[in-house]
Amino acid sequence: MAGYKAPGFAERTAAAAAARTAALARLKAVPAPTAEELAERARKAAEREALAAGKRDAARAAREARELVARERKQAAEAAAQGKPQPTEEERKAARDARYAARKNRAK
Repeated sequence: MAGYKAPGFAERTAAAAAARTAALARLKAVPAPTAEELAERARKAAEREALAAGKRDAARAAREARELVARERKQAAEAAAQGKPQPTEEERKAARDARYAARKNRAK
């Protein structure tokens, strides 16, 4: 019984060349597309492009709607955070004086 004999360099290059020529022959055997096939391919490509454009437009509209909602929420949060304005020094002093006067009047 003979053992396995690994192919040499020449055998490997010959096998690769044969594979290349076979692949080239298969490629040349494919017929060229007809005008109808080319028109059908162009129509399908146009359909795909129209569908993709529709998806892009829908995604853009959805993104703009999300941004609008986020902007409105941010504005509402800022308005709520501001709440009522902080009293000025004069307003605080007037309120303190009013409390003091009310306390004095209760004591009498």
